Amino acid sequence: MKNIVILISGRGSNMQAIVDAQVPGGRIAAVIANRADAGGLAWAAERGIATAVLDHKQFAGREAFDAALVALIDGYAPDLVVLAGFMRILTAGFVNHYANRLINIHPSLLPSFTGLHTHERALAEGVKFAGCTVHFVTAELDHGPIIAQAAVPVLDDDTPDALAARVLKEEHRLYPQAVADFVAGRLLIDGNRVKRSG
Repeated sequence: MKNIVILISGRGSNMQAIVDAQVPGGRIAAVIANRADAGGLAWAAERGIATAVLDHKQFAGREAFDAALVALIDGYAPDLVVLAGFMRILTAGFVNHYANRLINIHPSLLPSFTGLHTHERALAEGVKFAGCTVHFVTAELDHGPIIAQAAVPVLDDDTPDALAARVLKEEHRLYPQAVADFVAGRLLIDGNRVKRSG
């Protein structure tokens, strides 16, 4: 059984999708948030999942927070750490500590539109397809070997909210599958590429 720790900052809809998927061979060991008011905490607790809060505002800087976060996460002996709407830029030390077992989902077809406001930027650029990307996390923001992607068409009358809602449906499908592939040992990192076996 592989222990999975999920980090959230808000309602945790991707966390909920992963929990609901009941990944074979995976156990959600904990859901951790950097905000006490993160809605996903209550949802997880109601399902008997251990939860914890580590408020980044209580720390002098990013390094101190990340060191405390590592100590908290490691208490759950994680095989995989999943970022599910965790709105913190992580230090290289944190990322390296969890190298090849830290994954994220980003609401664009990376490497396009890294960072924030992805849907507004996609519409402004006039792209015909948008989507989401699951990737291993590296020290470079929204980079790292791509595990999976899903695309949706951009419609002529799209708004950022409408596009975001359509992409989110794909996130909820794609992320649990990527977690399942990791847990089953089907993901092989080869340089900057991820190959899927089995």
